[in-house]
Amino acid sequence: MRTATLGPGQRAVAFTRMAERELDVLVVGAGVVGAGTALDAVTRGLSTGLVEARDWASGTSSRSSKLIHGGLRYLEMLDFALVREALKERGLLLERLAPHLVKPVPFLYPLQHKGWERLYAGAGVAMYDAMSVSSGHGRGLPVHRHLSRSRALRVAPALRKDALVGALQYYDAQMDDARYVTTLVRTAAAYGAHCANRARVIGFLREGERVVGARVRDVEGGVEYEIRAKQVVNATGVWTDDTQALIGERGQFHVRASKGIHLVVPKDRIHSTTGLILRTEKSVLFVIPWGRHWIVGTTDTDWDLDKAHPAASSADIDYILEHVNSVLAVPLTRDDVQGVYAGLRPLLAGESDATSKLSREHTVAHPVPGLVVVAGGKYTTYRVMAKDAVDEAVHGLDQRVAPCVTEDVPLVGAEGYKALWNGRARMAARTGLHVVRVEHLLNRYGTLTEELLGLVADDPELGKAVTGADDYLRAEIVYAASHEGARHLDDVLTRRTRISIETFDRGTRSARECAELMAPVLGWDKQQIEKEVEHYEKRVQAERESQRQPDDQTADAARLGAPDIVPL
Repeated sequence: MRTATLGPGQRAVAFTRMAERELDVLVVGAGVVGAGTALDAVTRGLSTGLVEARDWASGTSSRSSKLIHGGLRYLEMLDFALVREALKERGLLLERLAPHLVKPVPFLYPLQHKGWERLYAGAGVAMYDAMSVSSGHGRGLPVHRHLSRSRALRVAPALRKDALVGALQYYDAQMDDARYVTTLVRTAAAYGAHCANRARVIGFLREGERVVGARVRDVEGGVEYEIRAKQVVNATGVWTDDTQALIGERGQFHVRASKGIHLVVPKDRIHSTTGLILRTEKSVLFVIPWGRHWIVGTTDTDWDLDKAHPAASSADIDYILEHVNSVLAVPLTRDDVQGVYAGLRPLLAGESDATSKLSREHTVAHPVPGLVVVAGGKYTTYRVMAKDAVDEAVHGLDQRVAPCVTEDVPLVGAEGYKALWNGRARMAARTGLHVVRVEHLLNRYGTLTEELLGLVADDPELGKAVTGADDYLRAEIVYAASHEGARHLDDVLTRRTRISIETFDRGTRSARECAELMAPVLGWDKQQIEKEVEHYEKRVQAERESQRQPDDQTADAARLGAPDIVPL
């Protein structure tokens, strides 16, 4: 299939096209659910627009645990339907929809009690594997296995000997969440959706009771557009209530934000060949393999402060270090932490005050004619949420619409990926890049890797590594601006790449070089380059300061010390 380019020119065209004639569906919010909804709608033959106030996945969808999983702990809650649904989606993503982005990952679950715990946990993991296979899309992952303490310690020597009596090992999957959403948006655009980021909805268009579109401001150019649509889908996650408030109508449900933070530490600080899953008194703690790093998280606490920039406090960091160190032979310290990030889960508000007990299931509603709201859920089941949202929107369309087909629509970069992977040595020889570089590109872009290699062929300097971030090529920075909709330095360092959390300097050493690479694509002059670098350095400084604060209130105040590059 042809691919879509999300450069500055295409963004301008998207605004024009959305404003010039009525759409069938306008989706507000380009996290994973909104991007998935746009893809679902456009592949049913509906004219579709997608607008996002900041950057693709700039909220929750870039700050998750990076896991595609069935939710093993939901089995303990007897939520079999949610687990079965998620396992089916996990299999689809691994096998058909995005094999270039979604990869298997092993986890070790240490057992701390002899006898009963192995039977109890083993039965749960066996059921997990069985439900995966019965979904029809779970045969690609190895089945779980039982390990003695000595075998578990060979797999994960980092564990303290007295922290386990044995272990279970099972498999789930992982991806780079922000990269996944960017690919989802590009796939929707490839099928004809009009997509624009830095496009904020400032009000809804009404005809009587009915919502007939939205007023959208290009926050960079300052121009306002009236975009008319037969159906508008509110897919704004933790901002759902704020978006609903724009129509002055009371919502049928409310969304609460639960903060989860993660630490990123170097690979050599935890000696293990497998990820770990640990129980805490409140939730579970994951130690997740992440290239040359580990991601350790997460927390689960109520958050009612700034939604755009949730802050990790010193107490949050101490909580994770304390719990992971309870099982590690060589404890982690603050000095081992390369990166920290915080995200907000959108949970459907319930009776309980404990956010971990709020619903992870999703809800779709039609609060007023012409407006559909989708909220809740989990990353893994985004495609089901999108399908349900479009099904609901279709009820309001006076036309026959095809059923959902996204179960059979691979994301851009997926078709032919396995063949290219098998030929990666030849690709390396042809381009002069090390085979490890080619593997890195294939696992981030799939068959779109050829587009990046074209940039390197035109300018061999782009085949060099980014200063201070050796895992990434300079070509990836240019490509992010020319093909993936990156508008600012922050977009590239925190979402198109993960330089902001994978380096001890948080990306400040790479900032100027990256800004200079982006400048020709985005038309920046020297003044704009300086502004981008200065803003990024202030952001890093504010985040570091917030992480020294004792609680949420002081951490939030410190983080807000760095303003957005583009004020909303």
